[in-house]
Amino acid sequence: MIHAFIFDIGNVLLRFDFSRALTRLRAHCDPGAEAVLEDWEPIKIAYESGKIGREEFQKQVKQALRYTGEAPEFVSAWQEIFQENKPMTELVRKLHGRYPLYLLSNTSDLHMDYIFATYPELFGMFSGAVYSHIARCVKPEPEIFQTAIRELRVEPTETVFIDDLTPNVEAASRLGFRAIQYNPDDHTALLAALAREGVETSDDSARDVGLT
Repeated sequence: MIHAFIFDIGNVLLRFDFSRALTRLRAHCDPGAEAVLEDWEPIKIAYESGKIGREEFQKQVKQALRYTGEAPEFVSAWQEIFQENKPMTELVRKLHGRYPLYLLSNTSDLHMDYIFATYPELFGMFSGAVYSHIARCVKPEPEIFQTAIRELRVEPTETVFIDDLTPNVEAASRLGFRAIQYNPDDHTALLAALAREGVETSDDSARDVGLT
């Protein structure tokens, strides 16, 4: 029986596209977009895993990209890459109040500050979270899932974990979670998987518990 849900954020609750940031930054950077992606990826991973903080992240990325623009423009470009995935957020609203809802995400304080400010109603429906930059470990490392089990007080065999990346889903499955890989372009596949787990997601079921 399902007693809780844990959601990833990127390409699950919110779609994201780093090319939007590149489009805004590349006019102030050398080299071009392809090299930019290669240059900032290791720095992004270090930031999201808590190995470096916000100021050091910005410093290293600006150096790597040879960025000549203003700091506020850099921050807004880095933050404004998200778009609400409405089929998934509607599902969250249907599940809210019926199950405890939690978050487990590889992310950073720059992104979470923006997300909380932009989508307060959505993220206010979650009862707890584990973020990689705070936990100082990242998915698919087993340590971050163990942190989630401990801090969120969930039983993996009774918890649905939803993530878009295969390694993360496989890691969660090895620890006993009812892990489902999500494709934001095929939301109906998730609904079918939840139905197999005995989770009702119809509008009628939401009305039955006063959620619509």
